[in-house]
Amino acid sequence: MHKKPSQAFIALGSNLENPVFQIQQAFDELKRLPGTRLISCSSLYRSAPVGRLDQPDFINAVALIETQLAPHDLLNALLAIEQCHGRIRESLNAPRTLDLDVLLYDALQYQDTHLTIPHPRMTQRAFVLKPLFEIAPDYDIPGHGPIAPLLAACHEQQLEQIKESP
Repeated sequence: MHKKPSQAFIALGSNLENPVFQIQQAFDELKRLPGTRLISCSSLYRSAPVGRLDQPDFINAVALIETQLAPHDLLNALLAIEQCHGRIRESLNAPRTLDLDVLLYDALQYQDTHLTIPHPRMTQRAFVLKPLFEIAPDYDIPGHGPIAPLLAACHEQQLEQIKESP
């Protein structure tokens, strides 16, 4: 008997090698993960880099999936997709072809050396909260509450919607 699939939100980001294409390809690759179904995709958003400013703007989005993959298996699958896109982890906040993060996994609150759910910085980043709000406006982030007030607190972060969801 199959267990009920879990719902997970995935953040997608890119600022190298045609970022819009990278994100669209990643949406397709999420569909092909084993035991996984892509439920919904946000629009694409352009945002300025955070931390390290001497790099191109990012294209960001959020996807909702249903998956049979356990959290660490999902993380490993996302890292494999990043590698297929040529992701190199030079330093924190470095430019990247593709960044995929597990934001939320059901109502799980979890932390170990490789994975923290909810994602530890998601509640301070408009480029995560705005696309998340677009596809799940009533979602409560475990330990943080509704998205709307968290997004309002990020009002100074500039974000531009560039493309409707695929």
